Amino acid sequence: MTRGSQSTDVVRFHTFEVHLRAGELYRAGHKIRLQDQPFRVLAMLLEHPGEVVAREDLQKRLWPADTFVDFDHSLNTAIKKLRLALCDDRENPRFIETLPKRGYRFIGAVNQPAKPPSPAPQPTPSPLNTKSAAASSSVGRVARVSTDGNPTFVVVSADEESAAEREKLDAANDDVGLSLLIAAQKLLMVHKGTSVRILEVQETSSRCLVRILEGEHYGKTALVPLKFLRESPS
Repeated sequence: MTRGSQSTDVVRFHTFEVHLRAGELYRAGHKIRLQDQPFRVLAMLLEHPGEVVAREDLQKRLWPADTFVDFDHSLNTAIKKLRLALCDDRENPRFIETLPKRGYRFIGAVNQPAKPPSPAPQPTPSPLNTKSAAASSSVGRVARVSTDGNPTFVVVSADEESAAEREKLDAANDDVGLSLLIAAQKLLMVHKGTSVRILEVQETSSRCLVRILEGEHYGKTALVPLKFLRESPS
């Protein structure tokens, strides 16, 4: 990451998104609870991916000289909570590497794509879950995946079975289980703006069976909630 990219509000790695200004961590679109100190440690490590961040530098940034605290215990606790949130392992780390008596290093691949140039003004596409978009006329049409707010992707189910599994995991707040479904390609992370062709509209469940027309999941079918689909401008 270059110095110029450090001002970017959102940092991504693996299935995680870090919203720096908001102080929020997301995994596969789901918000992960993380206290302030562990989050600030993560943010500082992400400023220098692949580089060692000394314990002394963390102390100066997070615990100023006039703060009376057991620094070693507080930092160790913050790192432990951070690893728990990232499902990371001290002995076999994917993200946070410990360098004994020196500090820590972020070893995951960080992705901060440059913002694309602003497109020419286009008519605002209408959502497909309106009464004006009849189910029969939607089948066969091309639509685009759309999200509201910061998330740049939507996590969708590959089939009915994985949709049912996801509902159970969502109800149990089981983020680890969701990550396993993503790893097994039972849940697909589809980027905002991806073109899909509507194969079937399931009005009772407010979702569509679609075929993905571009990107890493090209050619696959998935179940996408109607609220995440917009008409593709002609």
